[in-house]
Amino acid sequence: MAVDNKIGHLSDTNFTSEVLSYAGAPVLVDFWAAWCGPCRMLAPIVEELAGEYGEKLKVTKLDVDENPVTAGKYGIMSIPTLLVFKGGQPVEKIVGYRTKRELKQILDKVM
Repeated sequence: MAVDNKIGHLSDTNFTSEVLSYAGAPVLVDFWAAWCGPCRMLAPIVEELAGEYGEKLKVTKLDVDENPVTAGKYGIMSIPTLLVFKGGQPVEKIVGYRTKRELKQILDKVM
């Protein structure tokens, strides 16, 4: 699967610097796993959003299997889960597959 260069890849070690300490735009974190069918269905939508929002939204992904500490810290029980952070704080939680239109409506409200 080709990954868009606009999407940052997170880990337990860089989550604080890339999300919590990030002073720019809001940060969208896609909590996912390779074996998750709905996650794979959502991935192209997340890539499109990264391209469309550009500098207004930082888009990132975190593999929950490889980074259980961060997933556990934020109570990620189901995937896909999208968390939107502003100023280092989670301000929106989206659990499960959503259409691009639904995600844009949620993101536009938060921004």
